[in-house]
Amino acid sequence: MEERVISGEVSNYDERFEQSLRPQFLSQYIGQEKVKDNLGIFIEAAKGRSESLDHVLLYGPPGLGKTTLATVIANEMDVNVRMTSGPAIERPGDLAAVVSSLEPGDVLFIDEIHRLNRSIEEVLYPAMEDFCLDIVVGKGPSARSIRLDLPPFTLIGATTRAGALSAPLRDRFGVPLRLEYYEVLPLTEIVVRSAGLFEVEIDERAAREIARRARGTPRIANRLLRRVRDYAQVRGNGNITLEMAEEALEMLQVDSHGLDHIDHKLLTGMIERFRGGPVGIDTISASIGEESVTIEDVYEPYLLQIGFIQRTPRGRIATRLAYDHFGYVFPEENTH
Repeated sequence: MEERVISGEVSNYDERFEQSLRPQFLSQYIGQEKVKDNLGIFIEAAKGRSESLDHVLLYGPPGLGKTTLATVIANEMDVNVRMTSGPAIERPGDLAAVVSSLEPGDVLFIDEIHRLNRSIEEVLYPAMEDFCLDIVVGKGPSARSIRLDLPPFTLIGATTRAGALSAPLRDRFGVPLRLEYYEVLPLTEIVVRSAGLFEVEIDERAAREIARRARGTPRIANRLLRRVRDYAQVRGNGNITLEMAEEALEMLQVDSHGLDHIDHKLLTGMIERFRGGPVGIDTISASIGEESVTIEDVYEPYLLQIGFIQRTPRGRIATRLAYDHFGYVFPEENTH
């Protein structure tokens, strides 16, 4: 898969910067108002009863702040947070090592929890419900089960694919929260805040332009801000004006709707070669040289979100919005 500046997936480069940009408390967390309101009530209630917070499932597209929110929850509860990921827990012993080191009330954050091995899930169920672990030691006739008592803790699971979670695991989360794509206004606030932390002067209109092209995703907004900052430093005096931001984003091939050259190739290919569709996912895959699963998981969600394509039983269709964006005349026979 080609590297994309507008990808919501985290990179090693992002991780180095995100640590310094992450808010620490709910009052600093911008956007996701419904999620914040619900969490504020649940956290206050749990603290009032001197209990650990119920287990929390955070789901939604990548780059919206699930990991950040886990840290915020731990800070609001005034407890420690241990972070791991589904693929990193390979054996029941790995899980036992992590949870047995938790203090009462601590937060255990498992990213990509949908990728947990099913055998690990079976061990996790009693840990979530009864705060105990049943570990089998040895093999064959000499095997025996050992029960480890655990302190009360809060499991926070994060996933971009809630549908891939098994029903028994999903049902054990008392607080399921969906993170939505951001509107331009809160994204603009995030860009202004991040610019302040970078000690870069930014015009309000420039911040709004970066936010408008960030595909509703804070991680992309911060990544674009860093690239625009570099451009302004080399081609200007370091201050980010609207003109400077537009020039930098043009150079990065990120258009006014946040579409990059791969989105352009996919959409113009559908319009020019297949008359806007309907066209099957495998045909699109072959025409742009990308795997169909990558198109479905990475490219399509945002294009569906902004209404540039539709999924139908017969295949994908480019909508009138896509035709208008690229300056094509929409054929009336395509009004399916």
